[in-house]
Amino acid sequence: MTTLDHQNARTRTALRTVTTLVGAYLGISIATLVAIILLRANPAIVNDAVWIRGSIVVASAAFMFFFALRASSGAPRAFLRVRVISAIMLVAIVVIIALPGIFPLWMKLEQAVCGLLLLGVVVLVNGPRLRSFFAAG
Repeated sequence: MTTLDHQNARTRTALRTVTTLVGAYLGISIATLVAIILLRANPAIVNDAVWIRGSIVVASAAFMFFFALRASSGAPRAFLRVRVISAIMLVAIVVIIALPGIFPLWMKLEQAVCGLLLLGVVVLVNGPRLRSFFAAG
């Protein structure tokens, strides 16, 4: 495990930002799943694709949040997992938004917000500061 000491204040700040962004992604994902449950009687708003996507997003966000917490304490494997999952989910979000007709507009908008959060994560975890920090560990 790589150690975070006082000389790595910028690295700690970047990792804290990653954890905050992933936490926001998890919070929005949970809120979306609650909305799906509450609106389940309206098939124009909640279809099978929405149920599946909503469930997958909550699960991936929960794993990513756990890994972000571990990475923020210096765990290189957790950092790698955050890098991989955030990139995969960002690509999936772009596909969801681009697909015509499968997902309702409200979910595409929610996914766009999640995508912006994950874009921030992807930029930070693939930036030179964090990559060099974990490469050195």
